[in-house]
Amino acid sequence: MHADLSRSTFRPERHYSAVVAQQGRVQLDADLNEQAAIELHRARTLTADLIGQHGGPRDATGFRIQYVGGKHDIDTLYINGGRYYVDGILCDADRPAPGVPVPDADGEEQPAPTAQTYWDYWDQPDGFRDPEKPGDRLPSPAQSPFMVYLKVWERAVGAAEDPALREVALGAALPDTAVRAKVVWQVLPLSLSELEIEEAEPSKEVVRAAFTRWAQRQSAPTARLAARSERPEHADEDPCLVRPDARYRGPENQLYRVEIHAGGEARDATFKWSRENGSVVFPVDELDGTWVRLATLGLDDKLDLDVGDHVEFTDTAYASRLEPLSLLRVEELDLPGRRVRLSAEPDPGVGRLPHLHPFLRRWDHHEGTRHKGRTAALKGGAVPVTEGQWLPLEDGVEVYFAQGGGYRTGDHWLIPARTATGGVEWPTDPARRPLLREPAGIARHFAPLALVRGEGSTVDLRLAFGPLASSIPAADEATLAAETRAANEERAAEADPSGGRSQTTATAEAAVEGDE
Repeated sequence: MHADLSRSTFRPERHYSAVVAQQGRVQLDADLNEQAAIELHRARTLTADLIGQHGGPRDATGFRIQYVGGKHDIDTLYINGGRYYVDGILCDADRPAPGVPVPDADGEEQPAPTAQTYWDYWDQPDGFRDPEKPGDRLPSPAQSPFMVYLKVWERAVGAAEDPALREVALGAALPDTAVRAKVVWQVLPLSLSELEIEEAEPSKEVVRAAFTRWAQRQSAPTARLAARSERPEHADEDPCLVRPDARYRGPENQLYRVEIHAGGEARDATFKWSRENGSVVFPVDELDGTWVRLATLGLDDKLDLDVGDHVEFTDTAYASRLEPLSLLRVEELDLPGRRVRLSAEPDPGVGRLPHLHPFLRRWDHHEGTRHKGRTAALKGGAVPVTEGQWLPLEDGVEVYFAQGGGYRTGDHWLIPARTATGGVEWPTDPARRPLLREPAGIARHFAPLALVRGEGSTVDLRLAFGPLASSIPAADEATLAAETRAANEERAAEADPSGGRSQTTATAEAAVEGDE
């Protein structure tokens, strides 16, 4: 997730059960975040073990799908409220009830907005589907049935996207505090051809089995990356900045983020990188052509913008869609007016609506990677993926993409670089060769919801589970009754210090003998 972190230390294979604080020690963000990750991993693993890959509580199973089309202007889906678990992750489809407005000055009550118990395909909270985009429109079940599924993943949300997270008492000039991890769920259509189903009317079992195979292909990343630090050729030019033998030549500790920008095969894929884990963002107040007026500038040169920087103009909607946007170059700065001129206008439809909180995200690559004395040109403002060779980022940090990878937008790797060791933290084999690793994220999760054959003809593919609690067996009821009578006898004895046998005690003993 895009956040200003020192590093990410949670590794489930280490089997740590808790982070134990020690008195008088320095506390780091990584320690607190690892404790949260341990608890979340335990809770979700237990939930998935009990429920299975997906399912909902029998009396409150969410995401019931209704297809609505034909007589309406545009086909849609109704997504009914309730809860559903996917790989142990809770997805809540309940729609919040609208608030009741304050009466007018003359005391007249304002009618409360109509409460809607379902989401629409076009207004689902994290879907951000656009009727003007052909790829977002629902298929026609009259031509061929299609499937509806649930896609679940997590992303970070900071104060640039949710101003309510900012504590105004700290002052507008101060940066935000902690970010939030948000569960994003999206209800999306999928054609039967993509599931490789040729039957005209497949059964539930056929659809579920085909979807499981499709989801496994979508969930399993095939891209692999390794990282290392190598003393660059120009290291002797500034011998006093860092240790002479340091392989990482940066003057500060950094957490490098290498993120796939445009996915696909290696010949089409590109990546971008940030030395601040992609956490440097600037809320946007106004867009006028290529000029962008920012709500605030960075606090120092490290967290500010400069001519030549590459930025991504995005908003809440496109951050949730996981689609690559144009990476634009900063051409001019107007610091007094908090304005920035970009190399081109941002992508159409992005950042034009204030309620979607547009913002700029800064990336730190300035040109293509240099190899054998040549510099590769940027593609769409991002760095082309080149497999099978070491690619330098900066200050001795290099990355290596394995051959034959498949790349997905948003997949990323985190590389801590430390001045104390003069290197990067990356696992190696006994011969100290860097190991290839899968992306640190994004983890994608999927569940089937429905097979749509037409209006009023939807096959439900959800699963449900019942509560574990049940009625107390009769034998246990008798035991509990005996325990209650024994407790009453003890209280009666305490109330009669003379030790006399009370009528209550006699009655309780008679009742116990009768039960026996």
